[in-house]
Amino acid sequence: MKLGLGVAGITISLMAATAQADCPDYTTYAQSPQGNPSYGPLGLPYMRPDPACRTFNSTSVEKVILDMKSRLKDPDIARLFENTFPNTLDTTVKYYNERENLAFIITGDITAQWLRDTGNQFSHYHTLLSVDVDLANLVKAVINNEARYVSQYPYCGAFQPPPESGLGPSVNDWALGVLVNPPVDNQTVFECKYEIDSLCGFIKLSSSYYEATKDASMMNAEWLAAIDQIFRVIDEQSQASFGADWNFISYYNWTGLAGSLAGAVNNGGNGEPKGYTGMVGTHHRPSDDLSTFAFLTPANAMLSVQLTNLATILDHAGVAPNVSSQAKHWSKTIEQAVWEHTVVDGIFAYETNGLGSRYVMDDANVPSLLSLPYLGFLDMDHPDYVKTKKMLMSRGNPYYAKGRSFSGIGGPHIDVWNPWPMSQVSNIFGTNDDEEILSSLYTIVNNTGGLGLIHESINIYNISDYTRPWFAWANSYFSEMLLDLAQRKPHLIFKDNKPYTPGQ
Repeated sequence: MKLGLGVAGITISLMAATAQADCPDYTTYAQSPQGNPSYGPLGLPYMRPDPACRTFNSTSVEKVILDMKSRLKDPDIARLFENTFPNTLDTTVKYYNERENLAFIITGDITAQWLRDTGNQFSHYHTLLSVDVDLANLVKAVINNEARYVSQYPYCGAFQPPPESGLGPSVNDWALGVLVNPPVDNQTVFECKYEIDSLCGFIKLSSSYYEATKDASMMNAEWLAAIDQIFRVIDEQSQASFGADWNFISYYNWTGLAGSLAGAVNNGGNGEPKGYTGMVGTHHRPSDDLSTFAFLTPANAMLSVQLTNLATILDHAGVAPNVSSQAKHWSKTIEQAVWEHTVVDGIFAYETNGLGSRYVMDDANVPSLLSLPYLGFLDMDHPDYVKTKKMLMSRGNPYYAKGRSFSGIGGPHIDVWNPWPMSQVSNIFGTNDDEEILSSLYTIVNNTGGLGLIHESINIYNISDYTRPWFAWANSYFSEMLLDLAQRKPHLIFKDNKPYTPGQ
């Protein structure tokens, strides 16, 4: 695969580009074992590309890898960390130019930049941004590029390369024959499914960057315009489907025309009607699947948290006090609505419509109900979370499945018998029980298809049958979880009981 390589803050030269042309396509590369196996019983292969083929190099990231490898007591877990922690930088920086302050990050085997995925792909590097200027500049360039996208198309979640990159747009077969209002330009937009968590991802990455660097130059005119557009979406999508005079209110709709892969969406592409609750409606879930009911509980929980984070960084920087006030107001409104409208008998609903309907289930993709502690919405020992979590990891959740070797939560994006390793990562973030942590951890570790990477989903009837060999978000989320355990439960994974935090 011919990938853009950021070197000393400039775009790759023609000579470097020619060298990159000799690098293997990582989608193909990731489907078979490559380097020497680990010394553990699984013998997991070394799956990093050759240094000349990596799309971004960071000395601080390499140090974290060495630190963790020296302390992890299980060689197979050490190899998984070695493969997954750098995967975003090794393989997904398709274009970066520091002078232009632009970077284009792909999700892995799909050549498009998803706001949600990118926010999560860089999350585990947070503590390094204060000590690694080059890495911080890359993240800043990612944010600046996304600000351009969001300010123009706030209802869209996946985008084509910036024109400055010289990279041509990709054709998304699933976006062909799809009618979107407001209209979009497919030369800029890869897919315009409206998912509120995509906008949360943009705020999450922005807040992470500022918290680590205190660099307010990120908050330029384009970024502030993007934030304004986010509040426009919040206002529009919090409204009920019918006004007081029974006029139907629609600011966004999306439907596949006859013969399209996407298929038709009912009510003229608007989906199921909703009432007013104080929450914000979403058309699609973080899995890119259609919502059943508009108010997605975990996405609203994430939005509440991220709006608080937004207000915090704006206040610290002394920027846009009116926007900070908006963020605080909406954060509180949404949080109260989540507790008031989604919890019945101590169980969170995944989706509600503000009209009395609720859907009790969970999907593996974050934000999920299982990930509420990870999102920062509540403590893992909150009684309602404990009760909900017990239901989610059981037959009570229609998308929980269990086989001989693998189990977890999946979703309709693949099918009901293909749970996602991501759900077991979320489960670890949601418990302090050592036995449960180890059970979930080894459910993941023992089920990489012998490839030492984290896949999208795994068939419970045939664990060698998985989807997406190259899924950067899942790799980042797994390594982020190991770093969490390195601080919270070092005795479970280390040779000693001394906590570890990268960059410190």
